[in-house]
Amino acid sequence: MGIDINPLPKQAMLPSTRQIKEPLKPSQTFQSVLQQKKSVLTLTKHAQERMVERNIVLNQEKWQSIATQVEKAKQKGITDSLVLTNEAALVVSAKNQTVITMMDRQEASEKIFTNINGTIIID
Repeated sequence: MGIDINPLPKQAMLPSTRQIKEPLKPSQTFQSVLQQKKSVLTLTKHAQERMVERNIVLNQEKWQSIATQVEKAKQKGITDSLVLTNEAALVVSAKNQTVITMMDRQEASEKIFTNINGTIIID
């Protein structure tokens, strides 16, 4: 009675799809990578349309600031927030890190905002 030793099938030798595609650099910690992933906002189709229609322009630095503050608000239990910048007013789901809608500041001064439980002011 011998032992049958067969090599693994080729499929078993393929790398797992769960492997990290880019290895962490020595200077990156898990916490810093996680923080980078958290500080990203997405825009709904509606928000994208409003941004174009209303000619709202926010630079990368402003977007990063908004994303960072939304993350802080989320940690404090805020789920839906009004974000006010010099350029625009954004209604953001902190829970999903998604911009729901946006309008320029002039238009925002004439509105009543409902279904929010926090406000973030960014100068």
